[in-house]
Amino acid sequence: MKLSDERSFNRWFIIASCLVVVSLVLWNTNIFFQRLKEDERAKMNIWAEAFQGLEKATDDAHLNLILEILNKNTTIPIIYMDENENVVDTSNIDPAITDDEEKLMDFLQKIMSENDPIVVDLGGGQVQHLYYGNSPTLNKLKYYPIGLTLLGFLFVGVVYFFYTTTKNSEQNKLWAGMAKETAHQIGTPLSSLIGWTEILKTENVNPSYVVEMEKDIDRLNTITERFSKIGSAPNLQDTDIVLATKDSFDYLKARSSRLIEFSIQAPRQPIWVKLNEQLYSWTIENLVKNAIDAMRGKGKLLIEIKQDLKEAHIYISDTGKGIDKSKFKLIFEPGQTTKKRGWGLGLSLAKRIIEEYHSGRIKVAHSELKKGTTFQISLKKVI
Repeated sequence: MKLSDERSFNRWFIIASCLVVVSLVLWNTNIFFQRLKEDERAKMNIWAEAFQGLEKATDDAHLNLILEILNKNTTIPIIYMDENENVVDTSNIDPAITDDEEKLMDFLQKIMSENDPIVVDLGGGQVQHLYYGNSPTLNKLKYYPIGLTLLGFLFVGVVYFFYTTTKNSEQNKLWAGMAKETAHQIGTPLSSLIGWTEILKTENVNPSYVVEMEKDIDRLNTITERFSKIGSAPNLQDTDIVLATKDSFDYLKARSSRLIEFSIQAPRQPIWVKLNEQLYSWTIENLVKNAIDAMRGKGKLLIEIKQDLKEAHIYISDTGKGIDKSKFKLIFEPGQTTKKRGWGLGLSLAKRIIEEYHSGRIKVAHSELKKGTTFQISLKKVI
């Protein structure tokens, strides 16, 4: 059995076991409740007989025995009524209720819904009724299964959350490890390329070739640093978000198809935010590439920078195929992609960079099928 299959089996086994235990407890509680209810019914039958024999007591001993039985009930509420539905006696009921006829009748309706009355035959065609309610203990026990059920579901939820969190933590560690290993692997040939460019400078080589090579080497350096930062707390510095966005914009525009019409709208004054510029440029790159793919290599792409009193807002808009509203949040999940190639990690990575590393927000601000999509990044300003 694979490790993942074993963990999945263990998770569901624990959840199933919890449900079985809760079901058994509820079943036994219900049995206990019914037995206690039957015991109270038997006590009320004895109480009714004692009340019936109160006037027939022949001596003090007999009378004392009846009174002792009647006085034994200190918890079960009772309303004793004659054949004309007049209240003969009450027991264990709040005086505030017994002193108010309307409240007493309401209370009578309540206890009638809890238990069937006991018919007391006094002989000679006289029939009286003993109405009684559940004792406080029985009433508390009635809500006990609800508490147990909630507790059971809470426990199952905690178990599920624990396994989900553990799984996500392991996945994060795996991706972070892969990213750092990728950065390490790129570093070796990159160092060699830097050395070769220095050699080429001493040879009779067109200087423009070397300049272009150095640009690509710088780009590889940037990619390496990006991957090396995954899984680690990035260094955030006060940065002008306008200038940082324009740098990413210029880089992507120069290396994209001429069929894409790039434009940017930004304020002239700087907007300062806490930023890791390399990770931010990676986010912009992912969003722009996602937009280009949505437009299938042809269309208009607009980047706008706005601000309010507390935040800077960056909008990336395209004229692509759009996103269905039901998928606005789903597209940020790892593995979600409509492209035939790729792992669907671009938007997931962008969300992590903005929300986890920069304490900002990223979302689909607007999208309309066959008309385009606008993504929004919001970052707190340095005030």
